[in-house]
Amino acid sequence: MLGLLPAGKDGLIRDMVHNFAYLIDTYGHIPNANRSYYLTRSQPPFLALMVRLLAKIDGPEVYATYLPHMQKEYNYWMDGYFRLSDRETSFRRVVILPDGSILNRYWDDLPAPRPESYHEDVEMANYSAPFGVEPGTFYRHIRAACESGWDFSCRWFKDVDHMETIHTTDIIPVDLNCLLYELELTLSEAYNQSSFSDPSAYFLQKAEKRKKAMIKYFWNDEKKFFMDYDSVLNKSTTVMSLAGIYPLFFKMATNEQAHHVHDHIIKSFLKKGGVVSSLYKSGQQWDTPNGWAPLQYLTYEGLRNYNFLDTAAELKTRWIALNDKVFKETGKMMEKYNVVDIDLPAGGGEYPNQDGFGWTNGIYLWMINNP
Repeated sequence: MLGLLPAGKDGLIRDMVHNFAYLIDTYGHIPNANRSYYLTRSQPPFLALMVRLLAKIDGPEVYATYLPHMQKEYNYWMDGYFRLSDRETSFRRVVILPDGSILNRYWDDLPAPRPESYHEDVEMANYSAPFGVEPGTFYRHIRAACESGWDFSCRWFKDVDHMETIHTTDIIPVDLNCLLYELELTLSEAYNQSSFSDPSAYFLQKAEKRKKAMIKYFWNDEKKFFMDYDSVLNKSTTVMSLAGIYPLFFKMATNEQAHHVHDHIIKSFLKKGGVVSSLYKSGQQWDTPNGWAPLQYLTYEGLRNYNFLDTAAELKTRWIALNDKVFKETGKMMEKYNVVDIDLPAGGGEYPNQDGFGWTNGIYLWMINNP
């Protein structure tokens, strides 16, 4: 959608939001993909950002138009909220923390192999047994990671070198909760634009509560970075990833926190071709040495939000140059790129690097048309 904007394709932007709204009306959420066996898991909740973008084109009445769909998506992610207690600390996508705060996790209702990767899942489940993981639990962790979009990254693993130790549903992710924070703010604005404005203050309050909990549980004062949180061990996970840039993108970090995050971007994440997804080389596609277009955009905007303009500009220059280089060599835009060694292709994961990819095209167009 960001790329369609400078391309003048407003109609396609409207159609995409309309299609997502249809999926929510039909299934109660936006499935991971448009196939029946993906119905047990969602896409990450980006609808609020899509509605905000469309509202810039068509005006604030867009918020009221898509209010019912944003509310339904919120209900999906918060299902079971009222049943949480000391006795039941998690249900589907919601988790209650020791201080009573409620945050979210990725989830899938089915403890079964993925139909799209059945053989691989069954084989891997056999290897998970020595790590004390039951096959059904293993399958759910795998599916939940797919719901995140980061399929796969060692940010979901107990042992960064072993996918068999995946424990996604134990983890409360930074990026997901930032997206739901944005959804709560957008719902507040949407109700304010509607004929029934009473819930506006309620959702603003929910957003503030979530922000307070996120700062408490995601900010790691030792590493000076926003980290995912292990709800079983009650401490940060160990992998530093660009999920930690989301609080800057959504402007919820303090200036001091942003300065520390910027230091890590400069020293560790920024490479010759852009920013790496995480700092560990696990062989998974969402880890070093790979860079992905959405994370370049989120990092670029997050840095600009806190006036790290030179670093943001350098990131953009390096990413565009890498896109141009590979295109000149291959005639293709790619799904992901090796940003560490720009003479090597990206790799890792369950499938070969894909040729031509909407988000790469979109972010490229957006970046060359924005300061």
